[in-house]
Amino acid sequence: MAKNAASTSNNLTAAVRTKTGKGASRLARREGRVPVVLYGHGTDPQHLEISAREFAAVLRNSGTNAVLTLDIAGKEQLALTKQVVVHPIKRNIEHADLIVVKRGEKVTVDVTVVVEGDAQSGTLVTQDANTIQIEAEALSIPEHLTVSVEGIEAGTQILAGQLELPKGVSLVSDAETLVVNVVAAPTAEDLDGAEAAAEGGAAEAAAAESE
Repeated sequence: MAKNAASTSNNLTAAVRTKTGKGASRLARREGRVPVVLYGHGTDPQHLEISAREFAAVLRNSGTNAVLTLDIAGKEQLALTKQVVVHPIKRNIEHADLIVVKRGEKVTVDVTVVVEGDAQSGTLVTQDANTIQIEAEALSIPEHLTVSVEGIEAGTQILAGQLELPKGVSLVSDAETLVVNVVAAPTAEDLDGAEAAAEGGAAEAAAAESE
């Protein structure tokens, strides 16, 4: 299943950058703005800047697949976030690439997979794929996909092709991609045996080094 599509547009005012380069970008960031580049649909790249606080709020509340409604000198333009560069220490947004999208247009995006529920007792659930690539209309991108493991027994595998997709959404990832794997949890005897084997191996290695 999928959470309600993230189709709500997020309004951001974008100012055209008259100066580019590292110095201009640093100044924009000091003043609370994020330098962005908007491109796509055969248009020339536009160098813009948007509010860092408002952009961070959109990403935090709606994710990177949220459709942005940019107000560029009074003209509305829909866009998706293509890439976000975050400072490795300060964690503030330093730069972003945005792509132009149009209403009704289909786009390919990576969507997070969320595992819900409790498998049968004595099992161990591992998630092998955290994201799945899909194709959807720009204004109907799911915020995330959910997969339930409620009551599932050991030996069960859930593949990408088995995920329930919203209407109008199609799978781009390989249908055989392993998403969730449910195995029998190791018993106390298994853990004791593994620990004993590890200790035995360490003792043998130490003995070999002393020879």
